[in-house]
Amino acid sequence: MAQSSVVVNDTTLRDGEQTAGVTFTAEERITIARALAAAGVKEMEVGIPVMGPEERDNIMAIASLGLPSSLMVWGRMSEPDLAAAASCGVPRVNLSIPVSDIQIRHKLGRDREWVLDTIGYFVRRAQDLGMEVCVGGEDSSRADADFLLRVLEAAETAGARRFRFADTLGLMDPFSTYKRIDQLRQASDLELEMHAHNDLGMATANTLAAVLAGASHINTTVNGLGERAGNAALEESITAMHQLYNIETGIDSRHFPEISRLVSIASGRPIPVNKSIVGEAVFTHEAGIHVDGLIKNPLNYQGVAPESVGRTHTLVLGKHSGSSAVKHAYAGIGIALTEFEAKAILARIREHAVSTKRTPNADDLERFYLEAMPRASIQS
Repeated sequence: MAQSSVVVNDTTLRDGEQTAGVTFTAEERITIARALAAAGVKEMEVGIPVMGPEERDNIMAIASLGLPSSLMVWGRMSEPDLAAAASCGVPRVNLSIPVSDIQIRHKLGRDREWVLDTIGYFVRRAQDLGMEVCVGGEDSSRADADFLLRVLEAAETAGARRFRFADTLGLMDPFSTYKRIDQLRQASDLELEMHAHNDLGMATANTLAAVLAGASHINTTVNGLGERAGNAALEESITAMHQLYNIETGIDSRHFPEISRLVSIASGRPIPVNKSIVGEAVFTHEAGIHVDGLIKNPLNYQGVAPESVGRTHTLVLGKHSGSSAVKHAYAGIGIALTEFEAKAILARIREHAVSTKRTPNADDLERFYLEAMPRASIQS
């Protein structure tokens, strides 16, 4: 069953940076790490030490900040990766190894028993080097279910504290995710971490399903950055857990707009205007029936309180506006309209929206008022 609280292990600085064409500078990495920590993110995966001295320097620079968040690095189950990880002064390491038959055979050229032996050896080696270990099960979603239980047993016996279930190719749906995580939860006391990719557009949904099935940790990235279609988005996953399940994460979601902006600039990836939670347009309303309902009581058309995620409602005028929105907009510039005047101006606003493909600004509204009033006076 779902936890009353869940630990977010954000991997923007590792898996997010693996987005094709994305590279963060050292200064950007520090800025993002500080912003995540300030928001209350408890864990961060901050890099891949074996990539080289510059990557290790960046990791150590973040470690030297003394942030309240626990830091983790990523590596494969190999001596060079482990040695590089141990050199960074970070307390936790995710040691990844393929667990699906297709990757065991065709990527590693090995068999299942080799995987189990390797897990036992490298978990103990990492502990001897003073690190806590998460065993990362690459391609867990395509692994044989019974073999995955043996993987967890090997990890737990060797002393790992966590197992990461990676839907590496983003092939799962929430129903299969729940079933797989529930099976692992029933079989093991290890911390369970869900790592979801978004190839089928279900990374956030799969992350939530994993939490409901008993996952204690989740991986996220800001704005859903990540390879191919990306990972489960921090802002979506946290807001959904808070909103739908009242699950505590310790994260202040009012920080999301600023963190999203930072990562968008650093990654060179603009935020789509309709991106849930942080997109420019997601709390913007034009349709007449919605605007009228919001003016009367925000709860009429408010599923998520914008203030809870650092946003506000914005009402705009356009083709689908109604007279209530027109009167509300004009009141904002100090002009009180009658219902008759509002309807007269609404026709001009709709014409403007169709011809210019944009909403009218304050100057436009004043011009429409002056243009419409003589006709309104004659007709009245």
